[in-house]
Amino acid sequence: MALLSACSPELRNTQPEVHGHRGCRGLLPENTIDGFKKAAEMGCDHLELDVVLSGDGQVIVSHEPWLNAAICLGPEGEELTEEQGRSFNLHRMRVDEIQRCDCGSLEQERFPEQDTRRSVKPTLRAVVEAVDEHALLTGVPNPSYNIEIKSDPAWYGIYQPQPAPYASQVIATIDSLGISERCIVQSFDPAILEAVHAERPDLTLALLVENTDDLRTNLARLSFKPAIYSPYFKLANDDLLTALRSMDIELVVWTVNEPADIQQMVKLGVDGIISDYPDRVIAALEGR
Repeated sequence: MALLSACSPELRNTQPEVHGHRGCRGLLPENTIDGFKKAAEMGCDHLELDVVLSGDGQVIVSHEPWLNAAICLGPEGEELTEEQGRSFNLHRMRVDEIQRCDCGSLEQERFPEQDTRRSVKPTLRAVVEAVDEHALLTGVPNPSYNIEIKSDPAWYGIYQPQPAPYASQVIATIDSLGISERCIVQSFDPAILEAVHAERPDLTLALLVENTDDLRTNLARLSFKPAIYSPYFKLANDDLLTALRSMDIELVVWTVNEPADIQQMVKLGVDGIISDYPDRVIAALEGR
């Protein structure tokens, strides 16, 4: 599947591409193989997922570099406090230790439709191999991957490596899986994007944004022009889209769940919509 950034502005899709946020978090536990398979079956163009590094150097699909007590149980099936969850530093744990913990059985008040089930944090390799095999067996197209490298300067040397070796490990895994031409690498941390760009300028990079600084200020945090600008959807408007179009940068918004908001983003003309309910985005696009 070709990424939008390979297209000239006049050849862009008239409809936004659909990114299943953490798989399809509204329907199945987040960042799990079952959730990613379901999102692929739905017809998502991209599977959005988060990655961290384990203590034995593997790329783990997880939104936090620790156990989020809201979604994870401890290794003995025990419920955790937030403080206890943070004590399970994934960057100091082996994959087999991490996968002793169930991160799918707890009911999620925010997502009452979620079909909870025992789940573990998979490796990126396991996700890609399982999803691509599932796509082949079910006859759906192989999805692309929107890979968010979770990184924060406050975590350097504690919950993660420094940006350069961190980026190198993720890139090596992407290359070994053969998905470099059908993935986006995104991050809120400009230092990670700089490290990825320095090593592999051919990769499609997205700057995630949640602040209210203007476009010029945010782009100035990078020494290069990213292919994609990805803000919280409420920060997107006609002026932002026009400015990005003039720079040939795509606009991919997150996390858009309510039908009215989805319709608003479709009407605005964004290039991609990240949603916990990709089925709602697909239904809105089919309705048009």
